[in-house]
Amino acid sequence: MDTEPDARSLKSGAPADQSAATTNSPGLPPGRTQPGVAAVFVTGSLLRHILIMTGTGAFGLVAIFIGELANLIFLAQLGDETIIAALGYASSIVFFTISIGIGLSIATTALVSPAIGARDREKARRLSTHCLIATAVVSTIAGFGTLLASPFFLSAMGATGRTHDLAMGYLTIVLPALLPLAIGMSATGILRSVGDARRAMNVTLMGAVVNIALDPLLIFTLDLGLTGAAYAIVLSRIAVMAIGLYGVMRVHDLAGQPRWTPFFGDVATISAIAVPAILTNIATPASNAFVTAAISGYGDGAVAGWTAIGRIVPVAFGAIYALSGSIGPILGQNYGAGEMDRMRQAFTLSLWVTAAFTVAAWLPLAIFAEGIAASVRASGDAAALIVLFCRWLSPLFVFLGALFVANAAFNTLGRAPLSTVLNWARATVGTVPFVVAGGWIGGAGGALAGWMTGGIAFGLLAVWLCYRHMDELKRQAARRTEVVVAG
Repeated sequence: MDTEPDARSLKSGAPADQSAATTNSPGLPPGRTQPGVAAVFVTGSLLRHILIMTGTGAFGLVAIFIGELANLIFLAQLGDETIIAALGYASSIVFFTISIGIGLSIATTALVSPAIGARDREKARRLSTHCLIATAVVSTIAGFGTLLASPFFLSAMGATGRTHDLAMGYLTIVLPALLPLAIGMSATGILRSVGDARRAMNVTLMGAVVNIALDPLLIFTLDLGLTGAAYAIVLSRIAVMAIGLYGVMRVHDLAGQPRWTPFFGDVATISAIAVPAILTNIATPASNAFVTAAISGYGDGAVAGWTAIGRIVPVAFGAIYALSGSIGPILGQNYGAGEMDRMRQAFTLSLWVTAAFTVAAWLPLAIFAEGIAASVRASGDAAALIVLFCRWLSPLFVFLGALFVANAAFNTLGRAPLSTVLNWARATVGTVPFVVAGGWIGGAGGALAGWMTGGIAFGLLAVWLCYRHMDELKRQAARRTEVVVAG
């Protein structure tokens, strides 16, 4: 059994004698005694917790997305539409690998945050250590495995000739660097689980700073073009890993030597969440790859417009992405503490915040649509697609946001396979027929409209199912309480 220093606690600055406290959690078997640990989300204003976690998360996350948008803007200055199209094809594959990293970080958060909520420090430290090891192994295999398959994927999406060659060169540099990115993501999940929103923000923020600072140097000064953008991304990912591990290991002492006897049992637990979470998250890049293939039939200009939209969406709606990553620790701590009503209230508030963020993003997109297209030197089909999305289609993102938030709840509350089913249903039934029909009716713009409208039903369905699951969890907790009282 690990021995923890009294001077350290899960929340930086907590009293040293916290580790000596014990408590019984209503969400755990009766009589189980837990070492005291800071579970910051089980008390206080839920809206405040959601806004602080989302705000800090969005600040760092949007910084990363701004870095990717900066890549596009810098590369657009080269005046070569083929480079932008190549970036679009490559990004679909990079997005696939990033989704694997996100799935691993979801598993980390889903396991560590309930341990925090139950005030079990030893378990939280053990799980975070083992999650980081599992993340390193899986991300290494996934990065190199995807690289080997990339030529086939690029051809399947419609990349040919110089566009194919440029995209492949970019992927050869970026894909092996999934390892530092995935470890950084999991470290961020641990920091959020303990409620250290500021350090979680700094992890992604500093990665973005490195990326943006190196882009002009590598792209223009060293005249490396697309290759320079790829190297900037790799170096930024190394920064993300270094800063994330520092916060987890040195600040919070939540990682150390693995304990191999329980490790393999923990791997099974991690896999039970990580595999569905990964499958859930790769549904989105699979859907985007289909849209890319559909739009590629309308030429490199249309693909360039779709590439720009792929960079605009996360910047504009980064707060919603951050919310879907932040709500898990809040739900997890309250679930671990047996606060079922509070958990349900947190989910409801997160949906209202999603709607508010959508409106806040749509208004400037609609007003500055032409200026946004001009900033990436888009013209013709590319500009038309960007304006169509910014002005008319972006409000529909509220339904995708609801799906993201519900999926985060399912992953944290023991129903990860359901999030997988919903996301893949959205990526297939909610994408393919809508994109095909839209393309037949309205060309590239119609395909884009089909991609957005296909998610409406699945966002609503996910919310309904999530409320049902939380109500069932509350009934189960009530039955356990009745058994204890009767005994």
